[in-house]
Amino acid sequence: MKSRTKAWSLIAIILVSCIVMAYVDAVIRPNYAVKSVIKMLLFLTLPIGYALMGGGVPFRKLFNFEKKGLLASLLLGAGVFAFILASYALIGPLFDFSRVTGALQQHIGVNAGNFVFVAIYISFVNSLLEEFFFRGFAFFTLKDQVGRTFAYLFSAGAFAVYHIAMMTSWFTLPLFLLLIASLFIAGLLFNWLNERNGNIYASWMVHLCANLAINTIGFILFDII
Repeated sequence: MKSRTKAWSLIAIILVSCIVMAYVDAVIRPNYAVKSVIKMLLFLTLPIGYALMGGGVPFRKLFNFEKKGLLASLLLGAGVFAFILASYALIGPLFDFSRVTGALQQHIGVNAGNFVFVAIYISFVNSLLEEFFFRGFAFFTLKDQVGRTFAYLFSAGAFAVYHIAMMTSWFTLPLFLLLIASLFIAGLLFNWLNERNGNIYASWMVHLCANLAINTIGFILFDII
């Protein structure tokens, strides 16, 4: 592939993946297991297919484990975990979060009975899958092909937009907009962590801790704890 063609192909793959997942979330609304399989197929096979076509995805670099920055990432992850729980404790009484559990049960079949298994998957597997796709595939590859600024903004923007369809029925408009802005900022942070450490482990640790905090709130909303 020529450089410009490679960049446009990569951007198209990311946009198409987000659109397909938005359609799955907003229109098809399968159960969570089916949705997860569709997401894995998109977020794994498309980057691999792009690489096989000569797209130059730095797969080896993404999983090059180094101890550098490991402790800092773990501490940052712990701080994010505490921040999310503290924010929920602070603003929780101001918003009706019952819409979240209602939407999860009605649309994708997630309930108190299976939430433990869903939470484990979201925290450990889903977070790694998203870091591989939005940071490892999108950010690192776009940075090499287009430039640092565009890679930062596009990767973080795609990460935020990807979550829109799944959350439209969860929250009131002000909280929804706040969360989308927070996801964009989180995407920028994750990109910076990966750029600084040269792999996706740093952002995965922080993302994992953030999902653990969100799932802890889910346990509270489902009256599990």
